[in-house]
Amino acid sequence: MKKIEHRNKIRIAFAAALLVIAAIFGLSLWKTETYNHTVHHEAFSGPPLFSSAVARGKPVTVNVATRSDTWNKSFDLAGTGSSEENVQAFTHDFIITNNTNDEVSNFTFQLTFSKDVFLSSAWNGSLEIHQFSSGRETSDTIPDLRKFNPAEHSIEVYETDGESFIVMHAGDYLIYHPDTGVNALEVPIGPHEITSPGIIMYTALGKDIRDSVLDLNYTLYRQLSEDPLFWVSLGFLLFWLIALIIFEITTAQIRKYNLRHERDNEIIRESIETFTGFIDAKDPYTNGHSKRVAEYTRRIAKEMGFHGEELDRIFYTALLHDCGKIGVPDNILGKPGKLTDEEFEIIKSHTVRGGEILASFKSLKDADEGALYHHERYDGHGYPEGKAGEDIPLIARIICVADSFDAMNTNRVYRSRLSKEHIIDEIEKNKGKQFDPGIADIMLRLLREGKIRIGDPIEQ
Repeated sequence: MKKIEHRNKIRIAFAAALLVIAAIFGLSLWKTETYNHTVHHEAFSGPPLFSSAVARGKPVTVNVATRSDTWNKSFDLAGTGSSEENVQAFTHDFIITNNTNDEVSNFTFQLTFSKDVFLSSAWNGSLEIHQFSSGRETSDTIPDLRKFNPAEHSIEVYETDGESFIVMHAGDYLIYHPDTGVNALEVPIGPHEITSPGIIMYTALGKDIRDSVLDLNYTLYRQLSEDPLFWVSLGFLLFWLIALIIFEITTAQIRKYNLRHERDNEIIRESIETFTGFIDAKDPYTNGHSKRVAEYTRRIAKEMGFHGEELDRIFYTALLHDCGKIGVPDNILGKPGKLTDEEFEIIKSHTVRGGEILASFKSLKDADEGALYHHERYDGHGYPEGKAGEDIPLIARIICVADSFDAMNTNRVYRSRLSKEHIIDEIEKNKGKQFDPGIADIMLRLLREGKIRIGDPIEQ
């Protein structure tokens, strides 16, 4: 009895130590998250802003490089008919420099003008325009100034020779929002890297924007592994695991002789139960479900351009996607109530079992991929391996959409099939989460065009 009490005290000590380790890790996580969500602000103006030298001592800096190639125009602002050139164009590159070892996860900058300026073009991000007139502020956002259509916006513009220029008076300001698209990808900015959006502006001859004020707002992103407390918690956890393993091995050696006979009997019992389970376990709707999923998969693949033998291969692979359920007990597959955690893990195991069964099916190329990965999610939260995005094989991504649609479109032991509106809404909501967005859009198009009918499951 004393030995049991002693072991229990040691286990309590292990649990307390683990809580301390978790607290240290939590503190590290909180510090990192706080750092990553803090918005930093810097203000730049005058010569430092327009200097070619990068300012030091600040985490993130901005300097404006004005290109040498300029050109003049005539703006008849007074309406007198004058054609004399009176404005000059400048191309300004706003060079955002990351002087840190962290990423700049996002930034915006506000440029406030001290004199009249006419905006002509900008790249790559969007411009949020703020103008003041008669004490009132007007604001509008231009996604791409190169495609600016004055008719679509309620801001002051000046038009001449078929061109439109946004009028910015003294005190007006713009806010630049960076482009996050794959072509420009202005954020994130890597450690000690730059990005350089550009804006073309016209000012009166002999004038420039050097006395304008630029306010930069940005956030930094730091990996959790860069915080010292993370490594402290990891080191303690490793030490804790080693100590726990030693303790458990020592405890197991004491019990080993007494448990050996019981363990042998348990192995024999589990082997028999596993063997009989593979023989007896069947999914009550496997045949109809598999055929429907295979047909939905073929129709999606056909829309994607697959044909002939390749389309047949996709169909047969989808037909076999649930073969691993042969090893799942009937009482779990047909259970009308909520599954326990253990039962759900058994259900999930059918993907691995199916992959193992089909791994030797060499005549059907990659047949195991459909069975193994059709419950992976596009956002990486699926199973069995947590693959995400394009890392999930294409056949599995197609089956995932078809399989989920059939689950919603048929009666189950735990619910009736869903309505058309509910199904479409679920597919829309899960694009980019559970489903590949492109494949989900194909399924939605097939549904809306009536090529796959909701509420009337196909039978092949």
